[in-house]
Amino acid sequence: MELIPLGMFVVACLVLLTGYPVAFCLGGTALMFALGGLVAGVISPSDLTYLPGRLYGIIENTSLLAVPLFVFMGVMLEKSKVAEKLLASMGRLMGRLPGGLGLAIVIVGALLAASTGIVGATVVTMGLLSLPTMLRYGYNPRLATGLICATGTLGQIIPPSIALVLLGDVLGTAYQEAQLRQGIWSLDTVSVGDLFVGSMIPGLILVAMYLIYVMVISWLKPEQAPPVSQPGTEDGKPISLIEGLLAPLVLIIAVLGSILGGYATPTEAAGVGAFGALLLAMMNRHLDRHILREVVRSTTRVTTMVFMILIGASLFSLVFRAFGGDEVVQHFFDNMPGGVVGATLVVMLVIFLLGFILDFVEITFVVVPIVGPVLLGMGLDPIWLGVMIALNLQTSFLTPPFGFALFYLRGVAPPEVRTADIYKGVIPFILIQLTMLGILGLFPQLATWLPGLLYG
Repeated sequence: MELIPLGMFVVACLVLLTGYPVAFCLGGTALMFALGGLVAGVISPSDLTYLPGRLYGIIENTSLLAVPLFVFMGVMLEKSKVAEKLLASMGRLMGRLPGGLGLAIVIVGALLAASTGIVGATVVTMGLLSLPTMLRYGYNPRLATGLICATGTLGQIIPPSIALVLLGDVLGTAYQEAQLRQGIWSLDTVSVGDLFVGSMIPGLILVAMYLIYVMVISWLKPEQAPPVSQPGTEDGKPISLIEGLLAPLVLIIAVLGSILGGYATPTEAAGVGAFGALLLAMMNRHLDRHILREVVRSTTRVTTMVFMILIGASLFSLVFRAFGGDEVVQHFFDNMPGGVVGATLVVMLVIFLLGFILDFVEITFVVVPIVGPVLLGMGLDPIWLGVMIALNLQTSFLTPPFGFALFYLRGVAPPEVRTADIYKGVIPFILIQLTMLGILGLFPQLATWLPGLLYG
């Protein structure tokens, strides 16, 4: 009986490897095991009666409304060429410095992460716009590709990240469940906004570490990151620079500032961001019926994918618990050497490995609801745990040979850029990521101090 939940998880992973849509893999695996359990008399039909309530809870969950709004914001900034103008302006502003183009890539990557929150969109955008320019000015292909992959994954950790929206919602439910298991009826809550605020300091430290690495490389090996000697064109005029930089910055400050200041919830701020991106596209004269149709279709596609996976994962989680899977996980962690530290390390390793074959949406909806209540019941802070998971997935998406960011960049990189260059280029940034994970593991206050200061 104890092996059935493990078998569910293994079968789901094997089916996912076939390339079949994730939502139907999870839901189909759950239905197959549920039917077998009903026939064998291991579970009862009443165990499955909670599914309608779960689905209705997804429908009325206002936190998840932020997903389509943030997706719309990011896609609109990409399609309307606001992101392209931002990159061009920053490149001309800093390009003449040693390693200046690389520094501009990191800063723009952080700003795009704060604008789009989608890893794939950021990596593809940066790859198309900046990689040919960096290669043309003599940048080492390994450094150029590593920078683009690393900065593209900042969308996992810098708010308003879609990953943080989903993690915040799932961890909030897991935290309440952990308290109920402990007999605590006056429940503390954790929200998406808490996770946004908690990720700010670790995200900024990570950006600073990237910048320091580029500066060190440009000092030690100036031939790998030479300054750009070409004089600016008409787009390099101060007015053009201000237009390219100021508008996205105002939008980011409006979105994040309203959340940090407590003036708006993440969902309300997402509405501000979507409307602001629409205004920027109009001001940039890159909004027509064709672009609007592409943005709406892309937003609908991504949002539908997320919610279908959430429905499939809810069914999977329900059947998993009907077989006593949560008790098996609890028993496994309770008997693990090292206590809560050992349990956390094992979970982080499993999530890291799953990041090779699953996207963050599947991991968030399948793995976190299973292990989250157990870890939080062992005394871990939910905000710290959420930021650690986001950083962990970001590292996983960079790691060869299966990292998602590597595949995204390979798809848009020029033919002369070898896959080996991409793999070798990300290694220093993986080490930086692991260092950041270690620092956050040793100093949880980096994630918990700011939410405590702002929200008590």
